[in-house]
Amino acid sequence: VQLQASGGGLVQAGGSLRLSCAASGRTFSGYSMAWFRQAPGKEREFVAAIRWGNSNPYYTDSVKGRFTISRDNAKNTVYLQMSSLTAEDTAVYYCAAGRPILTTIRRSSAYDYWGQGTQVTVSS
Repeated sequence: VQLQASGGGLVQAGGSLRLSCAASGRTFSGYSMAWFRQAPGKEREFVAAIRWGNSNPYYTDSVKGRFTISRDNAKNTVYLQMSSLTAEDTAVYYCAAGRPILTTIRRSSAYDYWGQGTQVTVSS
């Protein structure tokens, strides 16, 4: 089972990036997909999640209105469209797959599979 994240890079403040995470090795039918991030010296934090049926996504407050999570179940791929980026968004971004219940969807421990991470650096 592999999650392959891509799309990171260096962008100026105010710019945009789209991250992708392709799953392979098994079907993720019924799985929720999520993005977490970890900045240097900080703990990994929840960014966004979307359930299998593409119902209402979940976001951490700091990215609401700027980031959009989406998924293409036919392609086993989840996306994170990021706009109006700031230096505070600089981090390694990880995608994850799991079957969290509603109350745990923001917890990293609720996810079983993780990608390798992709670096996002926002220059101010």
